[in-house]
Amino acid sequence: MLVIVGGLVVLGSIVGGYLLEKGNLSVLFQPAEVIIIFGAAIGALVIASPPHVLKGVIKGTIKTITGGGGYSKGDYMDTLLLLTELFTKIRKEGLISIEQDVEEPENSAIFSKYPKFMKNHHALSLLTDTLRTVMTTTVSSYELESILDSEIETLHETESGPVRNLLNIADSLPGLGIVAAVLGVVLTMGKMKEPPEVIGHSVGAALVGTFMGVLMCYGFVGPLARRLEASVNNEKEYLQVIKSALIAFVGGAAPQIAVEFARRNIPPHLRPSFHELEEELRALKSGR
Repeated sequence: MLVIVGGLVVLGSIVGGYLLEKGNLSVLFQPAEVIIIFGAAIGALVIASPPHVLKGVIKGTIKTITGGGGYSKGDYMDTLLLLTELFTKIRKEGLISIEQDVEEPENSAIFSKYPKFMKNHHALSLLTDTLRTVMTTTVSSYELESILDSEIETLHETESGPVRNLLNIADSLPGLGIVAAVLGVVLTMGKMKEPPEVIGHSVGAALVGTFMGVLMCYGFVGPLARRLEASVNNEKEYLQVIKSALIAFVGGAAPQIAVEFARRNIPPHLRPSFHELEEELRALKSGR
C-alpha cells in the first residue's frame, strides 16, 4: 500500500506543479513515446534476463506493489515458538522423535500450528533440511554454520538477480527517453516548412520522451527496485534468525537459550521483548 501511496505522491506532485504553471496535460499524452520507451525497456529486460530471473522480476514487482514481501513482529514470534516446540521435543524425546515432523511437516502437529511459516518455502526447507542433516550425520556446529551460511548466501544471490536487472532497466530509462526524443527531433526536421506552432508542438512532443524516461527512472522503477532489494534483504535476515537458533542448539545450548540467540538476531523494530516471548510460551504450554 505504501508503494502505491508513494507513487501517487510522485505523480500528484509533478502533475500538480505542471498545472500550477498553466501547463496543458494533453501535451504530455504521447502514446508513441510510451511505446518507444517502455517497449524498448521491456525488450531489454527480456534480453538480459534468463527465464527464472524474468519470473522473479514479475513476481517480486507484484508482491512489492501489493504490500507483500515483508515480515511482521508476529511472523518472528511464530518462528520463535515453532523453534521452541521443536527443540523442546528433541531435548525431551531425542532427535528421532521429530523424524515424522520433518519428513511430513504438512501432517505435523507442531508445524500445522504455524500455517504462514508453512507457506514460506525457503524457511521451511532450511529448517527441515538442517534437522534431517543433524539426524543423519554427526555434523558439528561449526560445520553446520558453514553449510547454512553457504545456503543462505546462495539463496540471497539468486533472489538478488531480479533486483539487479530491474535496477539496470531503471538506469537505462533516461537513455531510452533520449532515444525517443531524438526520433521526435528527426520527425521535426521533416516539418521545417510548417508554421512555428506546428514545429513547436512537435519539439514539445519529442521532449516528452526525455521527461518520461527520467521520471520513470527516478520516480518509479528505481525506487521500486530498491524496495524489492529491501524485501530480499529482509528474507536473508529472517533466515539468519533461524540459522542462529539451529547453530546454538546443535552446539549444545538449551532450547530456551537457543531461541534467545534467535530473538537477539531479530531486527530491533520487529523483535519481541523477552517478556512478550515468555507470555506466548506460557500460553502455548497452557494450550491456548
